[in-house]
Amino acid sequence: MNIESVEALRSLYPPAKDRAVKKQLSHLDRHCRQFITLSPFVVLSSSSAARTMDASPRGGVPGFVKTTDEHTLLLPDAPGNNRLDTLENILATRQLGLLFLIPGVDETLRVNGTAVLSTDEETLKFFADDRRPPKLVIKVTVKEAYLHCAKALMRSSLWSAEHQIDRAALPTMGQMLKDQIGGDMALETQEEMVLRYAHDL
Repeated sequence: MNIESVEALRSLYPPAKDRAVKKQLSHLDRHCRQFITLSPFVVLSSSSAARTMDASPRGGVPGFVKTTDEHTLLLPDAPGNNRLDTLENILATRQLGLLFLIPGVDETLRVNGTAVLSTDEETLKFFADDRRPPKLVIKVTVKEAYLHCAKALMRSSLWSAEHQIDRAALPTMGQMLKDQIGGDMALETQEEMVLRYAHDL
């Protein structure tokens, strides 16, 4: 049976605990800002005007996302595959969700807000010392922020060295792409791919 209503959904679960509701903030407090400063990785969630969804990983040195005040985040757009899914979605809806992670920490930070794409000189100056200064910056106005409990990462043992998967358990990225795309594309080894990526980091 499919769940078709909020009432049917809520019948399966007890009400959210008071703490889970109250922890949602309308701004970035000092704990949220410290979390972002320590985070080298964030997942961006966005939607197009046609409601097609996208989740895109972004990474950098810890603190690569800047917090200029309790309502503003600046995220540099690093070189990627030039699909521009997230950027085009921001142009269409201006809505963005972010999930920050810190290696070794099981809690995560969720941030929701509105976003614009900025090439403003004053904004770009925040990243002038980056190895690859960005062409543009995603400027987020924070509407909601809350620390997410550790259960998901604890269940997954994400940071546990003994649960890491040997890369050899999967075909190389080159092999998977060749199988998916077909054609006469050259088969790139994992080592060749890493060397090629190194120029764009």
